[in-house]
Amino acid sequence: MASTNSAPTNNNPTGINQHKDCPKTDDERVEAIIREYHRRGVQNRIKVSELLYKEHGIQMSDTTIARRRKQYGLQGSGATTRALPVAEKRQLVLDEMALDPTGRRGPNTVREGVLLTTGISLTRTYVRGEMHLQDPKGFEIREPAAKKIKRTALVSLGPHHEWSGDGHDKLAAIGFPIWGVRDVWSGKWLGLWVVPNNRRQKAIALLFLQLIQKYGGMPIQMSTDCGSETTQVFGLANALREIYSPELSTSELPAHRFLRSVRNITIERGWLALRLQWGDNVKQFWHAGANIYVESNPDHYNLVQWLWPPLIQAELDQLRNRLNNHVVRKDSNKKNPSGVAPNVAMALPEKYHAENCLQEVDTTILPELMAAVEGGENILEFCDSEYSARAQEAYDLLGIQTVTLINVWAVFSAMLPLMT
Repeated sequence: MASTNSAPTNNNPTGINQHKDCPKTDDERVEAIIREYHRRGVQNRIKVSELLYKEHGIQMSDTTIARRRKQYGLQGSGATTRALPVAEKRQLVLDEMALDPTGRRGPNTVREGVLLTTGISLTRTYVRGEMHLQDPKGFEIREPAAKKIKRTALVSLGPHHEWSGDGHDKLAAIGFPIWGVRDVWSGKWLGLWVVPNNRRQKAIALLFLQLIQKYGGMPIQMSTDCGSETTQVFGLANALREIYSPELSTSELPAHRFLRSVRNITIERGWLALRLQWGDNVKQFWHAGANIYVESNPDHYNLVQWLWPPLIQAELDQLRNRLNNHVVRKDSNKKNPSGVAPNVAMALPEKYHAENCLQEVDTTILPELMAAVEGGENILEFCDSEYSARAQEAYDLLGIQTVTLINVWAVFSAMLPLMT
């Protein structure tokens, strides 16, 4: 029997009345947000409640979250997998596997892909079993990559303490180099871009400024390799630091530091996952056009330069979204967050004993700085405006809905007569 002298329990220590400001059940904005969290794999009602308040200023108890999820027909993976017909859930897995002809994506990655694309949550057990049935050899070829250097624990104060940037050349052989930036503390991909040349310093400087504009500030420190393409980023980082964070000494804590590629660990580890899960597959789809595309033919080359870069950028955006919502494995030896998706860690840094280190910048000056970069945004384009306009007319005339890796060469073949 409980003691009558025990202290009363305060179930609302913050003093906030959850029901007072809670949105009504027919609030379409709240429904869209909760559905988006579900699609991103954030289905824990307590975490959803925390993210709603932190990211959108919406107060809603976890109990109410559970009721809303039920109201919207959102179920956990177990209930969903049991309810779906075998043919339907099998097709979901097969569709995702079709995007991975090299067979490098494991069950977790395929499961997350299905969820992001369709909003349908399947169990890992089901996905793994179906993959074993459809492609048993895939499990044999997926093996841990050899580590080139000894791993060391990365330490960072919090989001935007350090950004890690670098170029990725595995698709440069087919004409589509990539540049990317990753947050060191969370592992979140802040940007992934396909560019005509990832060794052109003006292009990299422009992407750096665009990223500062997107987040409203810059990191305490930017880290890149020692290539000549990053020298303008070095100058911009130092100049902006002196103007907007003069209290931070550039001698004691550089605004930018150059690292050998093998020491720029965050971005280098990220490239491996990008290549295995995506880049190798892109090459497979590219080589499928070997009997169609003649690079030496200007008409062929120009049309490819119009079709493929937007397709690759859309693929990169989707990949970045998937990687940022992937719950990384818990690692007790890791000082930065683990066992959590980068997006969630970035949104709730205080839960992981960290602070947001973003150095605010007056973003109104950024358009002027970007305009001062020689060539402006045109240096990020693969085609001139005149050709792009003609190609768009041909594309619209055909009534094509969308270009994918699966249909891109069919679209190419349909557009080519109209462009020549």
